[in-house]
Amino acid sequence: MLIKSVSKAEKINGIISLPGDKSISHRAMLLNSISNGSALVSNFCQGDDRNAMINCLNGLGINIQKVQPDDSMYVDDTFIVEGIGKGDLSKPEEMLDAGNSGTTFRMVSGLLATQAFESTITGDNSLQNRPMDRIINPLAKMGAIIDGVNKPSYAPLKIHGGNLSGIEYVMPVASAQVKSCIMIAGIKAQGTTTIIQPELSRDHTERMLEAMGANIAIENLSIEIKPSDLSALDVVVPGDISGAAFWMVLASCHPDASITLKRVGLNPSRIGVIEVLKMMDANIKLSNIGEEAGEPYGDITIHSSQLRGIDIEGDLIPRVIDEIPVLSLAASLAKGKTIIKDAGELRVKESDRIAATVDGLSKLGAKVKETNDGMVISGKSNLVGTSVDSFDDHRIAMTMGIAGVLSNGVTEINRAEANMISYPGFWENLSILTNKQADIKR
Repeated sequence: MLIKSVSKAEKINGIISLPGDKSISHRAMLLNSISNGSALVSNFCQGDDRNAMINCLNGLGINIQKVQPDDSMYVDDTFIVEGIGKGDLSKPEEMLDAGNSGTTFRMVSGLLATQAFESTITGDNSLQNRPMDRIINPLAKMGAIIDGVNKPSYAPLKIHGGNLSGIEYVMPVASAQVKSCIMIAGIKAQGTTTIIQPELSRDHTERMLEAMGANIAIENLSIEIKPSDLSALDVVVPGDISGAAFWMVLASCHPDASITLKRVGLNPSRIGVIEVLKMMDANIKLSNIGEEAGEPYGDITIHSSQLRGIDIEGDLIPRVIDEIPVLSLAASLAKGKTIIKDAGELRVKESDRIAATVDGLSKLGAKVKETNDGMVISGKSNLVGTSVDSFDDHRIAMTMGIAGVLSNGVTEINRAEANMISYPGFWENLSILTNKQADIKR
């Protein structure tokens, strides 16, 4: 177990280039693997989740090679993917392992459902304890045969696919991963697949499919997809806005801070964290706006602010679901009360993120109460460093790291290595911005 020790910083200042957006990276890699031609994916996301996606696709016979282009700043994170087009995937010789990556598990499951062979996909202990009914039900309606190896609806899943038929599916809960799973299956299914969402969620898959020439139509909450031949698409993945959220909260809450984040993804379905912080009166400015593979990006500059409490609920929740732990930290330091609700999905993430967030913030002195689907936070807390736990959850580990910099005294984060899942350079970036080295204990 790795323990990181952090302390309050007097000043926060710097410019950060973030690792590639995980959601866009995974879609670029998987969709290019079933496209016609070869594609270069640059600034591919870092961490264990990226390895999980690559390993699963390698196991299905996809040729993915790391390259080092001389003219690219992304020399460590550029890959070439050779698509199979109308060809078939190879039957895996062993069980596919998605590790801790729910995105990999659900999207690859959609891909496996299109193949006329039996395969098994699993994940780590955390993933094996997360119910998979929301992908099993629609894939089964399309014609795939899916069984839990050890218990129904839980990984490992045995999937026998092929000969899928398009369906109309009304999603009970908004989920970008679930609808992506269905769309991937729909590309290879006979007829039209229609997905009706209860509310908007991340639309990275829809944007990339459109950019690759898929036969897809989107109207409000309805998505229609028909069998499609995809064209390979080079992608320079923008920086991960979920990773950017930690620095936005740090700069907003610190009394003497200025941070610029370069070339961050600004997908409208993902900038809920910016919208929420602006609703809280954060000083955030966007510049150098561009577009890549249908995805907008730009630089984000954040200065110290006097935040106020707000209500975070309803259709905002799917667009900030990953950022709620660190937004809860911001709320604990804001003036007034913040109420977070409609976020029950946090209970079945890598940890119970509602319980884990409340546990850590409470230990630091925040006035926060847990509810069934969120929390109630009374702001202007005086946070004091103590020992907190990541619960092996990358977003909790990094939230507690930011909290430590904003607390008096020293904060120790247990199981701090959880950041390796999505943001291996987090602790190094924290040291750069605070001009302090986070001490390490084992």
